[in-house]
Amino acid sequence: MRSWGRAIGFGVLAWFIPFAVAFLVFPLHEPARPVFESIMAVAVTGTAVILALAYLKRAQDLKPSQGLILGALWLAISILIDAPLMLLGGPMQMSVGAYLGDIGLTYVCIPLVTWGLASSRTIGTPAA
Repeated sequence: MRSWGRAIGFGVLAWFIPFAVAFLVFPLHEPARPVFESIMAVAVTGTAVILALAYLKRAQDLKPSQGLILGALWLAISILIDAPLMLLGGPMQMSVGAYLGDIGLTYVCIPLVTWGLASSRTIGTPAA
């Protein structure tokens, strides 16, 4: 990763965009919980795909491990921002176990997306 600042900025967006979606669809949380959960999974994954494509298009000599590192960074940023909001007085008042099993698990798609996209860029590339 050449630019940690750019990677961190994209990581904040990777958290913020799904958070904004959650804010908009929160009225569905209780009456239509499965729909809310599905929307959130799509929002997190879609955001990760769009941001990863934008970030990785500048990368040269890309390795799958770089995609995994980028995704792990974005996952950590999302949890570091999100967990205090959900655990320490936010609207959800979740337990740590409930948070990790619900929201935290959804964030695991971020490194899967970044790793997969970085890997796909290396397929068919001649070995150096």
